[in-house]
Amino acid sequence: MADSGPDDPTLDRPEIGGSIRLVLLVALALVGAVVSLLLLGRDRADPWIIGLLTVLAVVGVFALFAYATGLLRFGLPDARDELARRIVDSAPDGVSIVDPLGRVLYANPRYYEITGAASPQEARPVERLFTSDPDASEAVYRLAQGVREGKTLTEEVRIAGPGQPVRWLKLGARPAAGGGRGPRAAVWTVSDLTRERERQETAFLELQHAIDYLDHAPAGFFSAAGGAIHYINATLVDWLGYDLAEFGPGGLSVADIVPGPAAALLTGMAALPGGVRTEVLDLDLRRKNGQTLPVRIWHRVAYASDGTPGASRTLVVNRSREDNAADPARAAEVRFARFFHNSPVAIAELDAQGRIVRANAMFARLFGGREGERRRLVDVVTDAARVPLEAAIAAAVVGQAPSAPVDIGLDREGGRSARFYFASVEEGGAAHEAVIVYAIETTEQRALEAQFAQSQKMQAVGQLAGGVAHDFNNVLTAIIGYSDLLLANSRPTDPSFQDVMQIKQNANRAAGLVRQLLAFSRRQTLRPQVLRLGDVMSDLTMLLRRLLGERVKLEVKEERDLWPVKADLNQFEQVIVNLAVNARDAMPDGGTLTIRTANVTAAQAEQFVEAGLPAADHVLVEVADTGTGIPPAILDKIFEPFFSTKEVGKGTGLGLSTVYGIVKQTGGTLQVESELGGGSVFRVFLPRHIPDAAELAPRAAEPEPAPKATDLTGRGTLLLVEDEEAVRAFAARALVSRGYQVLEAGSGIEALEVMEKHGGEVDLILSDVVMPEMDGPTLLKELRGTHPDIKVIFMSGYAEEAFAKNLPEGADFGFLPKPFTLKQLIEAVKKSMGRSE
Repeated sequence: MADSGPDDPTLDRPEIGGSIRLVLLVALALVGAVVSLLLLGRDRADPWIIGLLTVLAVVGVFALFAYATGLLRFGLPDARDELARRIVDSAPDGVSIVDPLGRVLYANPRYYEITGAASPQEARPVERLFTSDPDASEAVYRLAQGVREGKTLTEEVRIAGPGQPVRWLKLGARPAAGGGRGPRAAVWTVSDLTRERERQETAFLELQHAIDYLDHAPAGFFSAAGGAIHYINATLVDWLGYDLAEFGPGGLSVADIVPGPAAALLTGMAALPGGVRTEVLDLDLRRKNGQTLPVRIWHRVAYASDGTPGASRTLVVNRSREDNAADPARAAEVRFARFFHNSPVAIAELDAQGRIVRANAMFARLFGGREGERRRLVDVVTDAARVPLEAAIAAAVVGQAPSAPVDIGLDREGGRSARFYFASVEEGGAAHEAVIVYAIETTEQRALEAQFAQSQKMQAVGQLAGGVAHDFNNVLTAIIGYSDLLLANSRPTDPSFQDVMQIKQNANRAAGLVRQLLAFSRRQTLRPQVLRLGDVMSDLTMLLRRLLGERVKLEVKEERDLWPVKADLNQFEQVIVNLAVNARDAMPDGGTLTIRTANVTAAQAEQFVEAGLPAADHVLVEVADTGTGIPPAILDKIFEPFFSTKEVGKGTGLGLSTVYGIVKQTGGTLQVESELGGGSVFRVFLPRHIPDAAELAPRAAEPEPAPKATDLTGRGTLLLVEDEEAVRAFAARALVSRGYQVLEAGSGIEALEVMEKHGGEVDLILSDVVMPEMDGPTLLKELRGTHPDIKVIFMSGYAEEAFAKNLPEGADFGFLPKPFTLKQLIEAVKKSMGRSE
């Protein structure tokens, strides 16, 4: 190392190498060896003396070789240490090394200069330099504490001594490198940041002045990125009537001050990679109180090389009525700009080549881009719509604009569409406006039309299914009835008995299919009752497991405290079974069927608004599978009767249509979500049932009547009104065989004529509901005037609710659903006659 003279400010206090204990140990070893040799005697000590001298000689020879190779040096400085010393001495920051006792072992000249030590002997450690400054002392304490914990830390402190300029210092401390487990020396650094801080403060003051100038400029200014306003000057804030504090980061957006589609003019500019685009716009801004402010805007946006827009620089000039009072032409220009950009109709001007010359805000929102880009209008529509659109533009250019609008699809995602109107411009030319285009988006209208058409289709199919089911019910009633008459007159040993049983069984199967058709048309008979879906699902679980088989895993997730619902138990079970079987067939390789129940509050119903779920409390039953999913092309057809994707003979196509009809007739809502290859989810929403006072009142237990032998015979005169001759003949024959006198009528008009002749004799009327000339409800209204106490039983394949609304309020009548058996007919008559007696 270089010698340190008295004029060298560098403080160097190197530690002396070696250990006094090691020296004493070597000396004691040599003395002990000599004493031992003396005690042995001369003759016996000679070999040991020679061995000791040999060992010392070997050590000396190795020391000479080590010195020759440079491994051992005596009193000469290492060149690497000298280089390190020079680097540290010339460092711009002050550096000092302090031992654990607080003594400065080394300090470079810069440290001496920053700390203001008059001589090297006055150099003090950092821990003792700033004891008079509380803030600096706390910072130094934190640094010292960090060194003791083995950390490297830095702190910036402000030093303000009495009568001295303010200084900013950056202090750093870290443990010195070295082994050992005891306390280690610390390396302290001191940097003078005063000039840097002064430059920062000067720049900040200059920036403050610039912002103040911009804030109070006679024009408005704002900067926005991604639709959010990041800066706005005080002038524009004052024009809009806001508080400047409301425009902090994330406070307001461009859409908050630019109303309607006009915001698309600012946020929807076409990208110009690596360039800068500037647009001049006349539009209205929205004040905080809702009033408008007409302005002219110079909107400038710089784009990155990949087309990403940067923050905008937007200058705003007030063009309100007060500023335009002295210039009528300017006022007219402002009025036109406001009309043009605030129009709810998209408007654009095209040149003779069909390029967009000018467009309003709504046009920019619908089609993107801006005027001045000279895009062709046909570039914003689908390929299929190019030909009719080009033809319409070409006709308008020559002054023959089509009188009818042109409906085309837009070249945008989501299947959007629009309706275009064209008008010719007489003074148009190749370089000027030739055509004016008006466009109205029809996407929502077409969606509503498609939904309406689908609902009309489903309604028409439902009416057809209901009509077919009604006719089938009449036929099946006759088949089942005559089968019962044959069985009543046959014995099980008769050869034809089994044939008749087969006829009746197949007729009952056909009756099941008819009930499914009626379920779809929502005209079946329901017997609603208050249900706890948790209990219902528990009872259904075992049946579902048998239906699904071993390859499909069933998971039932029931929410606690489910609300009650009011529905027909058998029909609800049919809904779940149909959905489960449909899901099973969609998982030919096995999978998981999950049935989940949950309460859906009125607030949560907003999540399912697309399904048409009203904002009320509902109970959800969700059936989800992991099957093949439903293709989007047939998703709208799955609820149609007889529609099936299964092989011939593997389904009636009535499973989902039955589900649809039962849910709708119960007052519920059905939603389907499916992903091809990802499974399907069917959600059934049933309205929450709130019991009334009568339902909540406790009921006294009624004793069960003792069982009696069934007696199906009776007496009395019945009027049978039925337009289907086969059904009328069977019913009349069955009733006569049980002791009743039967009067027959083929329509409501005939029934009135019979009542005029035998009115006083008739005890009960059995009437069909749907008949030519006069239906059943109308017949009842006519008879109430002359026979107010007459008993009536309506026979119909439709639900009781389907025709009850056509009856007088409070009308008392019985109901017998078709198809019915002989026993059901006799029991219904017996029960009604018993009430009359």
